[in-house]
Amino acid sequence: MIEICNLFKEYDHHPLFKGLHLVVEKGSVIAMIGPSGSGKSTILRCINGLETFQKGCIAVDGQVLNGIHEQGYRKAQEVVAVKNIRRKVGMVFQQFHLFPHMTVLHNITVAPMFVMGVDQAEAESNAVSLLRKVHLEEKTQKYPGQLSGGEQQRVAIARALAMRPEVMLFDEPTSSLDPEMIEEVLVVINDLVSEGMTTVIATHEMGFARDVSTRVLFLEKGEIVEQGNPAEIFSNPKNDRTKAFLSRFME
Repeated sequence: MIEICNLFKEYDHHPLFKGLHLVVEKGSVIAMIGPSGSGKSTILRCINGLETFQKGCIAVDGQVLNGIHEQGYRKAQEVVAVKNIRRKVGMVFQQFHLFPHMTVLHNITVAPMFVMGVDQAEAESNAVSLLRKVHLEEKTQKYPGQLSGGEQQRVAIARALAMRPEVMLFDEPTSSLDPEMIEEVLVVINDLVSEGMTTVIATHEMGFARDVSTRVLFLEKGEIVEQGNPAEIFSNPKNDRTKAFLSRFME
């Protein structure tokens, strides 16, 4: 579903990725763990076309993004590819980014109606179904300011799902939440992946990463230091940096 080949990315001449490779198979659940600044969020933003990169390519279900220094780079082509990728890929951020002046229902229906051309009745029916999926069907006429942080994040998940994506990207979806609200969001994500949604999640929730993922990546300084199935990574990590990082969570 996703293939990252020889990715090079730098900020102000400071390299982050130096030839990163990653393959995400359809239906898999990839959990990315590692210290802040290791590149987890940047990988997600590159996949979704929110950030450019210097070299390499990213393919999402046949749609290809090229590094800006690659010989085949054409800005007009990249714009089209980004648009097509965003039709296939939903993304949920650390911050909820809901429209504060719109009701929950309107937040979920606006993109399908104006981007996909779905008529209002169908968009609203789908939105109600999605709100039921995230356990918020009674909140259709509420505004974001009337919701808790956990409820707002669940609305953000429903909004992303309204575009009928084939892949979901989660960028630290619980990092802005109070501890008691984290579980309600993780339950919704767990329900989603149990239905077979291809998912890539950057998270500091180690127990969740262990329980929900099919593969775990440990990143540090823009490098995939170690990867494997959750049992291997959490019970018997091979790399010393992985061991040191996980020791802080497993004590």
